[in-house]
Amino acid sequence: MNKVNWNFNNTYFNLSSAFKEDIKPTPVKKPELVLFNKDLSSELNLDFSKINDKELSEIFSGNILPEGSNSIAQAYAGHQFGHFTMLGDGRAVLIGEHITKFNKKYDIQFKGSGKTTFSRNGDGRAALGPMLREYIISEAMNGLKIPTTRSLAVVKTGEEVIRETPLAGAILTRVASSHIRVGTFQYIAARQKKNELEILLDYTIKRHYPDIKATQNKAIELLNIVLEKQIDLVVNWMRVGFIHGVMNTDNMTISGETIDYGPCAFMDVYDPKTVFSSIDQMGRYAYCNQPIITKWNLSRFAECLIPLIDNDQEKAILLATEIISSFEKKYEEKWLKMMRHKLGLFGTEEKDKFLILDLLTWMHQKKVDYTNTFCHLMNKKIVEDKNYEDENFKKLEKKME
Repeated sequence: MNKVNWNFNNTYFNLSSAFKEDIKPTPVKKPELVLFNKDLSSELNLDFSKINDKELSEIFSGNILPEGSNSIAQAYAGHQFGHFTMLGDGRAVLIGEHITKFNKKYDIQFKGSGKTTFSRNGDGRAALGPMLREYIISEAMNGLKIPTTRSLAVVKTGEEVIRETPLAGAILTRVASSHIRVGTFQYIAARQKKNELEILLDYTIKRHYPDIKATQNKAIELLNIVLEKQIDLVVNWMRVGFIHGVMNTDNMTISGETIDYGPCAFMDVYDPKTVFSSIDQMGRYAYCNQPIITKWNLSRFAECLIPLIDNDQEKAILLATEIISSFEKKYEEKWLKMMRHKLGLFGTEEKDKFLILDLLTWMHQKKVDYTNTFCHLMNKKIVEDKNYEDENFKKLEKKME
């Protein structure tokens, strides 16, 4: 396996059992390679050129583990649709942290790799369809320059998984800067052991933001950075009409990458209340609510950090609240900047905001396609639509010239 150039340095594996479970993937009967991402493997400095498809299927099903891997299931919690639950990797195993020749570190994780301590009543497996969706959409997001986890391979397991009906089983190999989530901090904070929280804080900073290692208040600095990262991320989602669908706190990474492509989609007809999850009956994670939920999730992150911000709880809460309260203004500034770029508006005129809102209102009223409307404004007529002959639309076009 050394011929592949795996270069593991598994630091999360070295943390205590409070953070993870040491466990290997459950072997599968008859793995078969479905998709393999050659471009990503090259970026990771991995060479699979001497490996045939049969061997690849054995590797990416977890039947054969690379030399230097130390497989674990990570512990985390989460507010799922607003309700707090202690969770963890119930169907995923992190096999290690691979370092490229450019000294970039990536988690290599198998999703759908079998039961763990955190599986609860789940079977620890995944169906082929959702794994293909994650592969396709995560790579699309990467192509759109949106921070995201990525997909290296999809392998059929040769076994069925039972959902509403029997489905073909599969395992996805997910690549991420890390799998540290808001929910990771929630899990450790719920244990009420300050020393464990300090370990997680220091580990996260060393892993992602070493520049703030020597700052006076590391917890405050981390909160500031994560807030900025998440604002940038959700602005990017709004830019392309992406709806995550399940913005639970366990699906918000500290790195600022999009993670977990369960129910999700790119919006067609523009409707800010669009939802892409059959579970989300109340529209909690609708397109228009994504900024609000981002702030809500960040507030939960801030709560975890309170013991580390200041020994005086009241002072710590005030400091954290000040940062969280800055969300709306920062989001609006970044959203307006993004929309100006999207529409080719130069400068920062106050009337721009009203022009943008008028356009979005028109799109909603006319039920036109979100992306195609912007393409039309670029003189790229992807589809014929008589709505673009509408006088109100032409007036908006003229104002943008």
